[in-house]
Amino acid sequence: MMDTVIYDQHDAVAIISMNRPDSLNGFTTELCADLLLAIEKAQRDDSVRIIVLTGEGRAFSAGADLKQGFVGDRTTQGKLLFEYAPVLTAIAQIPKPVIAAVPGFAAGIGLSFAMHCDLLVMADDSFLLSPFTTISLVPDGGANWLLVRQLGYHRAYQLSIESERVSAERCLELGIANKVVAKDELRDATIAWAKELSKRAPLSLAATKKVMRYAMDNDWFSCFTMEAEEQEKLRASDDAKEGVAAFFEKREANFTGK
Repeated sequence: MMDTVIYDQHDAVAIISMNRPDSLNGFTTELCADLLLAIEKAQRDDSVRIIVLTGEGRAFSAGADLKQGFVGDRTTQGKLLFEYAPVLTAIAQIPKPVIAAVPGFAAGIGLSFAMHCDLLVMADDSFLLSPFTTISLVPDGGANWLLVRQLGYHRAYQLSIESERVSAERCLELGIANKVVAKDELRDATIAWAKELSKRAPLSLAATKKVMRYAMDNDWFSCFTMEAEEQEKLRASDDAKEGVAAFFEKREANFTGK
């Protein structure tokens, strides 16, 4: 049982919802631990092919819960390294695609969590916010790495130091968001998209995620080499044979993940 997270499943889609609406899903030690458990649960379940990460109530997340964020013996550095980093690493390393569905707003480390997912869907009235300079802190949770790679240094630095609210439509223009939908349709539209993606070959989804994540930090030839290695393994899979057969037989493929 998880106190701060709701775990649900629709067909092949696991929905992991941060459930601290009274604090706008502010991050605490408990929320980080429960998110990690939820991701592990989705990882272990072979019936789950896609994960949706969202927040209950008016926001995806307002960031760290400052009322509880400095409680306990752990330092701020320790919290980042030993509470947040394991969850963010799990999102990056789990072979299954993770889609963030952002209602309201994602601020602070909530922005980092949303951007760290593989795909991002935003409600039409939502926004992203990096508010750190207003409280004399530095963007964290990997936000500097994410924003600079997405926007380039000058735009990322401006966005952060001005604490600019980046609207959903602007996120779509900048390539941060994949889709923008009506706020009342956010969850249903994201789950519907996830269900469509779950029909794709799971081994292919996993390999593509692995290589593209690797490509962000490595040179062309090492990426090319990884592609070749992954392609060799995929080509020998039952799913590849099924995909080719379905193509020639003009039918939908039935992928099993083998």
